Amino acid sequence: MTLYRAMVLDTIGTTIADCELRVDADAGIAVRGGVVLARGPFAEMSARFPDEPVETLADGIMLPGLVDTHLHVPQVRAMGGIGLPLLGWLERYALPEEQRLADRSYAEIIAAEFIDQLLAAGTTTALAFGAHFAPAVDAVFAAAAQAGVRLITGLVVSDRGLPEALLTTPEDAYAQGLELAQKWHGTARLGYAVTPRFSLSASEAMLESCAALQRAVPGAWFTSHINENDQEIAEVKALFGVPDYLASYTDAGLVDGSTVLAHNLHPQPSELGVLVERGAAVAHCPSSNAMLGSGPFGLRQHVDAGVTVSLGTDVGAGVGFSLLSEARHAYMTQRQLGERGYDLSAAQLLYLATTAGARALGLHNRIGDLGEGKQFDAILINPWNNPALMGSLRTSDSAEAALAAVFTLSGPGDVQRVWIGGQQVR
Repeated sequence: MTLYRAMVLDTIGTTIADCELRVDADAGIAVRGGVVLARGPFAEMSARFPDEPVETLADGIMLPGLVDTHLHVPQVRAMGGIGLPLLGWLERYALPEEQRLADRSYAEIIAAEFIDQLLAAGTTTALAFGAHFAPAVDAVFAAAAQAGVRLITGLVVSDRGLPEALLTTPEDAYAQGLELAQKWHGTARLGYAVTPRFSLSASEAMLESCAALQRAVPGAWFTSHINENDQEIAEVKALFGVPDYLASYTDAGLVDGSTVLAHNLHPQPSELGVLVERGAAVAHCPSSNAMLGSGPFGLRQHVDAGVTVSLGTDVGAGVGFSLLSEARHAYMTQRQLGERGYDLSAAQLLYLATTAGARALGLHNRIGDLGEGKQFDAILINPWNNPALMGSLRTSDSAEAALAAVFTLSGPGDVQRVWIGGQQVR
C-alpha cells in the first residue's frame, strides 16, 4: 500500500447541474491494489496507517484521470487542417491519412503516437474510433494494453460514400469485429466499441450488422457521429427516409445505455427525448465544432432535457489531446452564446472532463473521482514550468480559483505524473 499526500480536487454529484467541488487541501489517499482504500486529511490518514510508505507530492494539484469520450486513432497526423467544413475536411485531410493505416507497420507507429499523446495529456480513459482495418485496430489495442491505458475502441465500418479502400461488407464487418472483440474485450483495461463511422457511410444492412455484433459481445459499447453538419443531416434523412438523424440508429436497435454519440449540434427536441429515454450520452467536442464551423453546442438544451454530456477532443478535427484545453473551449463557447449558453464553473469543467465521461461510459462506479473504492486513476498538475499558471496559483484565494487557473492556463506540459489503476504510467 502507498499513502499519497497532496492537494486533491475532484467532484461529487450525479449531474453537471448538481456537481460540487470536493477539496482536500492536504489529503492522504491510501491506495492498495490499485484502488483507493481510504481518503481524508493527511493527519488522520497517517495516524491510521502509521507504518505505510508516504509519497509526498508537494506543490502540485492532484486531479482524477481525464476521460475523453470521442477521438480518432488514425487522425493523429491529420490535425492542423483549416478552412473546410466537415465533409470537405474529411476528403482533404482525414480520409487520405486513414487509408495509410492499411499498412500494419505504419498503423503500429500511429498507435504508439496515439497512446503517448493520450498519456502526455493526462487522459487515462478514452473512447476512440479505431481504424477501418482490423490489423490497425489490433495494433492500438496492443499498444494500450502494454501502456496500461483504459481504452475502448473498435473497427470503424462503412459500406458506402467513402474511398473504396475504406469500405467493407456487413458480413466482413461483423466477422472482423467479433474476432477483435473476442481477443481484446474485457482484457487488461480494454473494451470493444461497435463503431459505424456515421449513417452517411453505413447502409441499413451495415447498421443491422453492427447491432448483431453488439448483441454478440456482452458489455460492448456503441459509438458514432450524429447531427454534426447540416449537409450531413439532410443526406442521412434522405438516404434512410427518416424524420431525424437519430432514427437511423434507433431503427437498427443501436441506441441504449452503452451509446455515446459525438457532436449532436443540431438536434430536434424529439431526439433529445429519445436519448434520455434510452440512457444514451453525447460527447461534446467544442474545438472541433469551431474549427470545422459546424456550429456551437447547445449545452443548456441538453442539460435541461436531461441528456448526459461528456467531453471529447475529436482528434484530428480538434486542436489536440488535452481535455484541459477542451474544457477551456467549452467554457468559451458557452460564454459566447450569452443567454442561450450555460455558464460553467471550474467545478463543472472538472466534472465534464472526469465524472461526466465516466458516467457516459457507464464506468462511474469505478472511475471519475478519487473517492474510496474507486480505481486510483489520477494526474498531478505541476505548475513549475508554466510561469503564468504559477503566478495565478500563488494569488488564488480559493481552491475553486486555483482550479479555474488550471483550466484557463494549463496544458499537457503541466501534467507531471499519471496513474492508472494505481500504476504510474507516466
